[in-house]
Amino acid sequence: MARKIIPLVSLIGLSVIGFLFLGGAGNDDKNILRETFLLDATYYDSGYVEISFKDISDNSSNVVMEILGMETTFQKQFEGSEFLEIVPFENTPKYGWAIHPIVLEIDHKDFGHIQLKTEIHNQDEPKPSIIFAR
Repeated sequence: MARKIIPLVSLIGLSVIGFLFLGGAGNDDKNILRETFLLDATYYDSGYVEISFKDISDNSSNVVMEILGMETTFQKQFEGSEFLEIVPFENTPKYGWAIHPIVLEIDHKDFGHIQLKTEIHNQDEPKPSIIFAR
C-alpha cells in the first residue's frame, strides 16, 4: 500500500511544481483567467463530489476533466462553457483530498489551450485556489 502512495504523492507534487514554474502566464494574465473561469469541487457527506465549471466569457469549446489519484483515473469530455458533474466518492480519502486533484484542459477561443487545477474540499471548508497554466 505504501509503495503505491509514495509515487502518487511524488507525481502530484511534481505536477504542482510544473504548473507553478512552467505555467508561463504573468500575474495580469492570471487575474484575467481568475475573472473568466469558475471551478469548484465540493465533497458532500452523502458520498459524492460535485464539480462545477463555468466560463464567464462563454468562449470555451471543449473541456476535458480529469480526477487524478484514483485507482482508475476519471476522465470526461464536455462541449461548451459550463458543466456540473456528480462523481461518487464513498468517503474522504485517508490522506486527504490533495491526492485527488481536479485538472481541466480547456480549448478557449481567446486564450488558446488553458489548464486549470484545483482540489476537492469538504462542504464546510473554504474553496481552495485554482492554479492556471498555458
